[in-house]
This record gives sequence, structure tokens and C-alpha cells, in this order.
Amino acid sequence: MAVKKGSPGRPPRYTSPEQIEGLIEEYFKRCEGKVLTIKTEDGQEVPMLDKYGQPIIYDVHPPTVSGLALALGFESRQTLLNYQGKKEFRRVITRAKSRIEMYTEERLFDRDGANGAKFSLENNWGWNKPKEAAGEAAPVVNIICDVPKEAPEPKRGESDV
Repeated sequence: MAVKKGSPGRPPRYTSPEQIEGLIEEYFKRCEGKVLTIKTEDGQEVPMLDKYGQPIIYDVHPPTVSGLALALGFESRQTLLNYQGKKEFRRVITRAKSRIEMYTEERLFDRDGANGAKFSLENNWGWNKPKEAAGEAAPVVNIICDVPKEAPEPKRGESDV
């Protein structure tokens, strides 16, 4: 059944950027993980520390565009991108995506995540290599020099005869 022109269709999930700003912050907070705690004898919860004295954090997730879309209740990342196309949501969604790109960029300096980050930045964020660096040959340039050369002047003592 065709939709009539001018039909309202499905109402938008969000009508203002303020509605999703809090959800975006919650998503990034969840990505950071949780600190593992233990109860002391007196009932207080204190963070469990590793052998270097740092708190042990679990349930850490890298922020992703698809993860952000699902956290906002969208069916796919494409729906998130469609919302980004709306003028009123452009700033808040672009900023959230920039935070994801920043995380990916920071992984370039991490020994374990550098290759994945490089792949993601090139394929998802437009960080393309120059063509020569990507293994493709530079275009061939043919130089045509069809300017006639002047005949050299004869040396002293030589004649043209």
C-alpha cells in the first residue's frame, strides 16, 4: 500500500537535541566501564587495585557509531546518520561522532589497537592515504621535447666545408 503524499508517517523518536544529549553522555560513560570493588570488614566498598596500584576496570567497550545508534534506540547506524542530516540535530550528533573518531585516533598510539584504528580511520572516517603511499603507481608523465636544437658553433680551426 502506497503512502499518500503529505502523510505524516512515523513520528520522529526525538524532537529536540536536548532529548538525546543525556543519552549520548550515558553511552560514553558506559563505554568507560565499571570499577571493580570489594567490601571491607567494616562494610565499605573500596576499589580493587591491580599490582601497580591502579583500580581494576571491567566491562569496557570502545565507542562506536553503531553502538551509539543502538544506545539512542535506533534500529541502525543509518538512522543515526539520517538524524545527523536534520539541522537541529547536526551539532550534537557530529560532536558525538567526533568523540568516537577521537577515541579511534588515540588507538593509533596503542600497540594493540593501531592496525584496527588505522583500518577504521581509513574506511569509516575518510583518512585516506595518498595514492603513491597506498601502493598505487604514480601516473606516468611523458615529456616531449620537440623544440629543435640549434647547431653548435664550429670550434676554432674547423670549417663547415
